[in-house]
Amino acid sequence: MRRWMALSLMALVVTSTAFAQDSKLRRLASGIEASEWEAVGRLNLGETGFCTGALIADDMVLTAGHCLFDKETGERIPTDQIEFLAGWRDGRASAYRSVKQAVLHPDYDRDELTRAAQMRYDLALLRLDHPIRDGRIKPFATATRPRRGAHVALVSYGKGRAEAPSMQDMCRVIGQQDGVLVTSCSVEFGSSGAPIFVIDRGDVHIVSVVSAKAEVDGQAVSLGTSLGTPLAQLQAELVAQAQQGNVRVGAPRKDTGAKFVKP
Repeated sequence: MRRWMALSLMALVVTSTAFAQDSKLRRLASGIEASEWEAVGRLNLGETGFCTGALIADDMVLTAGHCLFDKETGERIPTDQIEFLAGWRDGRASAYRSVKQAVLHPDYDRDELTRAAQMRYDLALLRLDHPIRDGRIKPFATATRPRRGAHVALVSYGKGRAEAPSMQDMCRVIGQQDGVLVTSCSVEFGSSGAPIFVIDRGDVHIVSVVSAKAEVDGQAVSLGTSLGTPLAQLQAELVAQAQQGNVRVGAPRKDTGAKFVKP
């Protein structure tokens, strides 16, 4: 059985907005329901871990940086032990791909992930060994962070729902802090790396990637890494490493797993 990769918990102070209009997470049980979200997939990490990731190009998956580390040992997970399962549902995926390059944001510091200022860099890009060129699996475009109060949506895997994606199609942006997007979206362990979307007149854009969960006024919230400049820097890092032939899988580390701070 695969275990979820941990989300950090951190204390956060923002002014909350009403949660009453948020929809509940619902399982995308059928092919028809899941058809528009096939580019979201489960990332199998090492022998037992998993996170969520999403295609932003036919050979590129966006996820959270901390997903690339084993939560028990703190060591970097070798690239050849990462697999992307696009549209994974009930034992089958629409596409299976191995990963040949995994790159963290150059300013990412896993030891400081409980600080909001560091969470803005909790991003990773994975280059697949072969592009996914299937008309049913369409990579998502990205956009900069939405305004406070904007409606957003989330598609993710998680604890107790690792065998099919779940969607929350109505949650909202509560605020922003140090480049971190705070939303009312419901996340659980395993949701790390899940895309947060803005849907505008049929156009779907990823505006954030789930990094952690916290609590505001007694309500659970998600913390997401904003895109924009951090994503552009990460893309530049991926290109630079590829040109140098420096496809890193990470050196052994002696630190512990993710830090947890109860809010």
